[in-house]
Amino acid sequence: MYTGVNLSDIDDSNLSNADPQNQLLLSHRSIKVSVIILLGVMITLGNIAVLLVISSSVAGWSRNSRYFLLSLTAADSAFGLLVMPLNLWVSLVKDYTEGPDALCHIVAFCNATVYSTCMYTLATISLERYIAVFYPLQYSSLMTRKRATLLIAFAWCFPPFLLSPVSFPGGIIQVHFSTASLVCNPSYSTNVGYSISLTCLIFFPCSIIMTFANLRLWCAARKQRLKLRQFHCALRHRPNVASRVLVPVMAAYYACWTPCMAAMIYNALSGSSAPEWIEFVVVWLPTSNGFLNCIFYFWINRSFRRKFHMVIHKLALDLCPESASALGCCHTSKTQFESGYLGNTSVHERCSSVSSTCTLLTLA
Repeated sequence: MYTGVNLSDIDDSNLSNADPQNQLLLSHRSIKVSVIILLGVMITLGNIAVLLVISSSVAGWSRNSRYFLLSLTAADSAFGLLVMPLNLWVSLVKDYTEGPDALCHIVAFCNATVYSTCMYTLATISLERYIAVFYPLQYSSLMTRKRATLLIAFAWCFPPFLLSPVSFPGGIIQVHFSTASLVCNPSYSTNVGYSISLTCLIFFPCSIIMTFANLRLWCAARKQRLKLRQFHCALRHRPNVASRVLVPVMAAYYACWTPCMAAMIYNALSGSSAPEWIEFVVVWLPTSNGFLNCIFYFWINRSFRRKFHMVIHKLALDLCPESASALGCCHTSKTQFESGYLGNTSVHERCSSVSSTCTLLTLA
């Protein structure tokens, strides 16, 4: 069935007679499960906090930007609420002596769909940010609500269509359960053409869009910063927003996704998989991007942090007013909370975008 040796393939012998290598894989399972659960909790809590803030308007963020970020939050939350529970459940109930089954195909399909949706969503955010910065006057006509909705719909609907063959047992590509990564994975070597086409239609286009858009933004911000240095009183000590936001975003993206894609291509071409812990890391590394996105796309932003403090302050007043009063909080903060993010119009919507990078050019 498989064209090459795979560490995830378990022999047909009983576990009691399994070879030492498979016994070693199973002995590490508790450590891996703990790591997966910890990562899932971090992703879920981080995205819940983000959802509390961006479910309503945030000062300096346009409605379209908030829709794209809500889409990203939903995709990242799916890592912790769907991908991890499904694979942990399969790892606990599946008999390792059995071959691929319908359940493993469905889980593999869900895994690949969430991964792909996250990449497409990141690419659409970069595209929206690029238009907001370089075409601010035409932004409302180029990025209409309908077009923004279509982009979000494409990011969520195209991956299931593209990956639908993975969900069918006995289809064009086989699926196996990996005891090394505790994940139901497609056996890419069973259909090299389809596997390579997935990277060409998902990873490479998204990477090109993100790299081009963010590189152009970084160059524009750097050029603006050099102009400001010519004036002694022109925000000499202004923080380098571009380097603080764009560089970590791209570094996290490539650090999390490139090893996984490289392992996928390697498995498709050679029929072999990486050693146990390398396979585990590269398979689960993209999910950590769901937590890093909470930091680089949200927590770095000053408006987001201010809104988060207001939300927590309001929740404290509503849930426990006596304790809030004892800590020095006052009920007038509710009015400040409402005016702080509903009435703040200091930044035009057409110039707003994630992480305040779209306000870089408006200062020149």
